[in-house]
Amino acid sequence: MKPSSTPLQWRKSSRCALGDCVEIAALPGRIALRDSKTPGRPPLALSSAAFRALTRDIREEPPALP
Repeated sequence: MKPSSTPLQWRKSSRCALGDCVEIAALPGRIALRDSKTPGRPPLALSSAAFRALTRDIREEPPALP
């Protein structure tokens, strides 16, 4: 993902309880994701379609927690 002169508006999930969460930010045609524990690392950018598929798959079969 290329750096932008406009800062992204990051937001956490409403289910984020302890502060260590995935954050998302909207980009034109894409969604950026980052780990709130390491906000300085480069985010992962997914197409809007890939992000919808990811969230759909998580809702349908939540990942097992350790």
